[in-house]
Amino acid sequence: MSTASCSDAGPMDLVVDNDATGQRLDVYLAARLPDLSRARLQALIRAGQVTVDAEPVTEPKRRVTPGMTIVVSVPAPEPAAARAQPIPLEIVYEDPHLIVIDKPAGLVVHPAAGHADGTLVNALIAHCGAELSGIGGVARPGIVHRLDKETSGLLVVAKSDAAHKGLAAQFADHGRTGPLERLYRALVWGAPFPATGTIDAPLGRAPNHRQRFAVVRTGKIAITHYATERGFPAADPIASLVSCRLETGRTHQIRVHLTHIGHPLLGDPLYGAGFRTKARRLPEAAQDRLSALQGQALHAAVLGFAHPISGETMRFESPMPPTLAALAQELDRIRSL
Repeated sequence: MSTASCSDAGPMDLVVDNDATGQRLDVYLAARLPDLSRARLQALIRAGQVTVDAEPVTEPKRRVTPGMTIVVSVPAPEPAAARAQPIPLEIVYEDPHLIVIDKPAGLVVHPAAGHADGTLVNALIAHCGAELSGIGGVARPGIVHRLDKETSGLLVVAKSDAAHKGLAAQFADHGRTGPLERLYRALVWGAPFPATGTIDAPLGRAPNHRQRFAVVRTGKIAITHYATERGFPAADPIASLVSCRLETGRTHQIRVHLTHIGHPLLGDPLYGAGFRTKARRLPEAAQDRLSALQGQALHAAVLGFAHPISGETMRFESPMPPTLAALAQELDRIRSL
């Protein structure tokens, strides 16, 4: 089976061979044009950008037969809707296909209501410029996973449709059959019991609070594996350092799951408000460091995946940012109490 490259906009000619008899048009094209996602190809077909034997077709489910001549025209990517903004980025790794960022707390990933600009996407459009190829027909960075605004740490972003397709498949698979790895470090109130375990509890919108998520019977499957690294102090801990590995990637997953078992994150304004009085048990220096966080004590410390083009296994680690590290250091001072 031959494949064609569509890194540059323009028409591509394909002749259907015997092996493809009876395949759907979109499935056939997806197998032969790996740089384009199936969703993108479906959009091109519906837009009249695909012809079969010189006649435009608009049905992705059209069946192909041997000898058909198919021409796919890929328009040049449209400009991104979000505007470019020169926001400083901490770049851990970059190549023509993807970029790995160490996101600071306080930076929103994607423009949305209330955050029309000043986001990671705005910064990436400015940084990547002409390197961004058409993802879904638009010259924009491909977001395959996100971090909450106040969560710091590692994030991978696609720069091409082919990379976006490959990364999205890995994140959808949640590392079950590949090297995808996501490890977070969190400072939580109290000490989880048992010290190591798995939280398997479905998540959905909280019934009475639109901004919150909660464990609900009808929610989407969500699984978090956690391990307690140390308590502060070691006996009867006020707080603990916990590492979490995600098996799924739901919104606010770690924050909701740890709250569900009675150990919300330090500094979490949405899920940990009921634990604010515990801060009074901390030494004054630790209280000051906690106040300086201005958000939840959560950091995406490890990110691993297979490069979507080369297949190479890649793994990155990020130390805690200064404000979070300073809080952990102050908590360490009370470990022996």
